[in-house]
Amino acid sequence: MSLIAGSYEKFIWGYKLKPLKNSSSSSTLALTLTQLFSYPSHLAPITTVAVAGTAGASGSSDDTIHLYDLSSSASLGALHLQDSSSVTSLAFYTPPNLSVPRNLFAASADGFVSIFDADPFVLLKSVKAHKKGVNDLAIHPSGKLALSVGRDECLAMVNLVRGRRSFYHKLGKEASLIKFDFSGDKFFMVTEEKIGVHQAEDAKLLCELEGNKRILCAAPGENGVLLTGGEDRSITAWDTNSGKVAYCIGDAHSARVKGVVVLSKNDGGGDSDDPYLVASASSDGVIRVWDVRMAVKEKPIPLAEAKTNSRLTCLAGSSIKSFKRPHTGNNAPQEKKNKDGVTEDS
Repeated sequence: MSLIAGSYEKFIWGYKLKPLKNSSSSSTLALTLTQLFSYPSHLAPITTVAVAGTAGASGSSDDTIHLYDLSSSASLGALHLQDSSSVTSLAFYTPPNLSVPRNLFAASADGFVSIFDADPFVLLKSVKAHKKGVNDLAIHPSGKLALSVGRDECLAMVNLVRGRRSFYHKLGKEASLIKFDFSGDKFFMVTEEKIGVHQAEDAKLLCELEGNKRILCAAPGENGVLLTGGEDRSITAWDTNSGKVAYCIGDAHSARVKGVVVLSKNDGGGDSDDPYLVASASSDGVIRVWDVRMAVKEKPIPLAEAKTNSRLTCLAGSSIKSFKRPHTGNNAPQEKKNKDGVTEDS
């Protein structure tokens, strides 16, 4: 299980989550975060990170995207957007029948959504989605469409197969985050401390959830659960089916929570003792890993913790263990194209 975090200080941090060897029975830590790398990969603060298996990417206000192979702690080079602009959001798409990401998507401060082929990494097309900067981007599980929210107080839909904007709607207020649930049947839109739960088919508002303070990060979990963190320094799990709070880790950090990642699924398969793992990062530089099942009964103790001594801005991770190294050159191995992939009709 791998994690990467970006910081204001332009550093990218990479960690591997491993079992803690020779831990005593009295120890509260069952896992350890082992640092893989740390170096200044950008010329300006890092604004967003994304991970798919061992493939990692970071975006910055220096107008570049940097790529990483987490298995070898190696930098794979940089990508540039068609029009130089700050990168605001990144997302990989990996089809179910492939072991490597098929596409990388990037949103920018000039309102564009850029579509990259990931084998090799080349820019396919840039789509003007918003009149102002894009705040966040979400890719549907099918890989055929994306939703984005921007500073123009609008919601946009991009047809990733045809490479064009297909829907544009004025919200009347600026949304900062947008996420699909795992099924793709619903999406969640965050505005300040409120979360709108929408039906994906027609964007109908199903319910609205309200937190205590501004929400800064969100990640979908299993069975309609949405995990959020923010200025209240807590991690809250919302049951979007019932519209209630499922559980909450109060004061999970001593500063604002800037990133939350679901690392594993509790799907009932395999060893029932496998923890349901969630990682979180705060603006004071601390990364923690939790078994959130304990939060239902009592406040859990972190299973692992790492201190970066930097101001963290974002966090991404993956629980996939076996993952092929992505290629950026022309000598990439040839794989059969997925019929449902984005690149075929782009």
